[in-house]
Amino acid sequence: MIFDPTDAVMGLLGGLLIGVAAALLLLANGKIAGISGIVARTIRSGSADRAETIAFIAGLIGVPVVYRLAVAPPAIGITDNALAVVAGGLLVGFGTVLGNGCTSGHGVCGLSRLSLRSIVAVCVFMGVAVLSAVFLRPLLPGV
Repeated sequence: MIFDPTDAVMGLLGGLLIGVAAALLLLANGKIAGISGIVARTIRSGSADRAETIAFIAGLIGVPVVYRLAVAPPAIGITDNALAVVAGGLLVGFGTVLGNGCTSGHGVCGLSRLSLRSIVAVCVFMGVAVLSAVFLRPLLPGV
C-alpha cells in the first residue's frame, strides 16, 4: 500500500468538517450529533425538531451522492456476502442500543467532551471490532 498525501488531506478535511458540524449542533441546539439519536428523534412522533433531523439525515445520504456526481465514485469495497452485511447491520444496531448510543455520538461527541461513558464505549466497540476482524473474517467467505 502506497501512502497518498491527498488521502491524508481529504481525511483531515473530512474530520474537521465532522468536528465543526458536531460542535455547531451542540453549541446552537444543545444536541449531540449521534446518528442513532437523530434517527430516533426523527422516527418519534411529536418530535419538535423533526425538520432539523430530516435535514441532517438527508445530508448524510445526499452529500455522498453529490460527491460521487461532482468528483468521482469513492473506492469503497463491500463484501458480496449478503448474510455478512445483514448480520453486521443487526449487530451494529444491537450494539447501538446496548451502548446507549452510536459510534458517532460516543466517538466524536463523547470523547471530545471527555465523557467517561463514551471513553468506555469507544474502547469496547473498538476492541470488539479488532477481535471480529482478526477472528471472524477468516471464517466468512467473501468478506
